[in-house]
Formats: sequence, C-alpha cells, structure tokens
Amino acid sequence: MKGPEPNDKAPVNGFPQIGFLKNFIKSEHIIVGDYTYYNDPEGPERFEDNVIFHAPVMGDKLIIGKFCAIAKDVQFVMNGANHITKGFST
Repeated sequence: MKGPEPNDKAPVNGFPQIGFLKNFIKSEHIIVGDYTYYNDPEGPERFEDNVIFHAPVMGDKLIIGKFCAIAKDVQFVMNGANHITKGFST
C-alpha cells in the first residue's frame, strides 16, 4: 500500500483545508518535517500568520518535526515576545 506523497500540497482528496505544511512555508526561518499537516478551513497557507513575535534577526527558528497534526489557530509564540531583562519593566 502506498501512502500520501509528502510533496503534495493537499494530501486528502476533497479536503483542501488540510495541507502538508512544509509545502506552504515561505520563511527560511520555519522548518517543517514531512507529513506534518495543518487543518484550517480558510486554507493551510494561513499558517505563518500564527507564528507571532517571530524575529529572525534574534536568531529565532521554528522547527516542527515529522508526523505532527496542527489545528486551526494554534499559535506559536516566538522569542520576540520576551521583554529585555537588562532594564526596568512594568
């Protein structure tokens, strides 16, 4: 039995909201393994909107492994959300 091809954008016929995520990522600072999929009725191409406070200038990379399932609106809060700890803060 042959499984889905990891380079297919839409691995489940009839369900375009499910996509193998690595095929939609544009940022070189987000790495996603084969077969990890994202399910969003508005389209899997929206995934990068949910990676918030992502500051590649700080050396941030988001790395997601193989065989993960990510639901709609799951957010990844990156290092850029942290406050500087060398000064005063409220």
